[in-house]
Amino acid sequence: MLPRTLIPLGLVLLAASAGARAAPEALPTLDAGTSLLVVSPHPDDETLCCAGVIQRVLGAGGRVSIVWVTSGDGSALGMLLVEKTLFDAAKMRAYGEERMQEARTATAALGVPAAGQLFLGYPDGGLLELLGEYRTHPYASRYTRTTTVPYADALFPGHPYTGESLAQDLQSVIERVRPTLVLAPSPLDGHDDHRAAGLAMQSLSARTHAQYTMRYWIVHGGEGWPSPRGLLRGVPLVPAPRAAPLHPLPFALLPAEEDRKLAAVRAYRTQLQVMEPFLLSFVRSTELFSVRATGP
Repeated sequence: MLPRTLIPLGLVLLAASAGARAAPEALPTLDAGTSLLVVSPHPDDETLCCAGVIQRVLGAGGRVSIVWVTSGDGSALGMLLVEKTLFDAAKMRAYGEERMQEARTATAALGVPAAGQLFLGYPDGGLLELLGEYRTHPYASRYTRTTTVPYADALFPGHPYTGESLAQDLQSVIERVRPTLVLAPSPLDGHDDHRAAGLAMQSLSARTHAQYTMRYWIVHGGEGWPSPRGLLRGVPLVPAPRAAPLHPLPFALLPAEEDRKLAAVRAYRTQLQVMEPFLLSFVRSTELFSVRATGP
């Protein structure tokens, strides 16, 4: 019989070993066979939520594609601060083009090739309406004053601002990319466009009996979140209040991945002028993902 004083230590070591083996992972294994698709409601969301994962997949020899559902052309405050003028439709479309270029620069800094940078150009601030009243007849953007995708370098220029068109375009992206892993916003996110993008992907996944793995993230997580605000490198990201039902799990970034994430965030010049402390708050030592889209 073992001495009684040794038994507790042995049990502790055994339990610790079992716990380490059983610890859940935020994401499936990322390797050369991974094809990652990040669904980003606006230019900058992909970097805030997922820059570390993007780098890890590319570093493992996998493929990364990002689809921006809108071009961020509905930020009247951003237009006022950046361009020092009140918006009109033509200027808002030009602002959308500028944000698209920022997205290209940011994701190129993460290693994403041009072929993986996909823009749909749907209406900023109008995605939720497309899932409801405007499923079959076009929605008119109150910012760009258009009812169709206005960007020549979008995947599908001229497609109508309808829910049916959005669903078809997302399906086309899935068929083009053939992802093994999709990272999408949770419908519990506090921004209407984020909720809509998450709901659209949920619906598409269920309708097509998706063969890919889905994980969900939150950017607009509740008043004052992320907390504390500002650049705090090496500090884990605390789960958002809105994410409480989701039980998100951390994905740990390497210091070099944090460095490149910060460089990508800094590419969003227009947005840093509007909400720099908020954006920098996502440059932390972890990113958070959940298996659940919503609560139990």
